[in-house]
Amino acid sequence: MKKDMVTLDPESFALALLGGNVQKKDEDNKIYIKRQLTLYLEALLVAQDFNNLEDSQLEAVRDSRKNKILEKLIDHRYS
Repeated sequence: MKKDMVTLDPESFALALLGGNVQKKDEDNKIYIKRQLTLYLEALLVAQDFNNLEDSQLEAVRDSRKNKILEKLIDHRYS
C-alpha cells in the first residue's frame, strides 16, 4: 500500500456494515438474510470502487506534478 493513500479493506468494510444492520421486528429470516447478502455485496463493490478511485486520483496528482516540473524545466531552458 502506498504511504499517502487511503484504502479500504473491502471485506472488513462490508462486515462492519453488516454489524449495524439488525433484523427488523417481525421480519422474516429469509428477507433479512437477503438484505444482509445484498448489503454485503454492495459494500464490497463500493469499497473496491473507492480503492480504484483513490488509485486513479493519486496517479492524476502525480501526473500534474510531473507536468508542472517539466513546464518549469522548459521555461528555464528557453528563458
